[in-house]
Amino acid sequence: AAGADSGSAESPSAPPGPPPRPLPRSRPTSFRVPSLGVDAPITPLRLDRNRELETPPVDRPQLVGWYQGGPTPGEAGTAVAVGHRDTRTGPAVFAGLAQVKPGRPIEVARADGRTAVYSVDRVKVYDKAGFPDDEVYGPTGRPELRVLTCGGLFSRRTGYTSNVVVFAHLTATR
Repeated sequence: AAGADSGSAESPSAPPGPPPRPLPRSRPTSFRVPSLGVDAPITPLRLDRNRELETPPVDRPQLVGWYQGGPTPGEAGTAVAVGHRDTRTGPAVFAGLAQVKPGRPIEVARADGRTAVYSVDRVKVYDKAGFPDDEVYGPTGRPELRVLTCGGLFSRRTGYTSNVVVFAHLTATR
């Protein structure tokens, strides 16, 4: 019946209340996006000589990389995770990343036994030539997560033209 209170107005995310307190630093161990069927191990990454973030090894396409020079998942600040969209042999860990919907959870298990649970805010595609570093990597005042993979058009000579970026914020810890 239209207008009947069926509870559909309730948000599927965490109930309203104070945001979770940031967690102390702890190395991430696994990365889950349940709505996409992603459950992957994590490898630490650094910046290369050009001060660009490395990517996980191409021969390990199911690995998610975490920028170890930044916050760990759950810590205050913006944690950054990256993964391949595909390889020459087929889809990789973030093949479906552009399809993740706002409100869906992303869960990052940590070495201390805690899990940082984020809620997706939005998904954007940025041309690599005009990538907005400040918007993607800049400070936010709360624990957030950015998840990046390739997007746009692909050329064998130059690779992908864009990056898919998922913006998410910490909504729970367990």
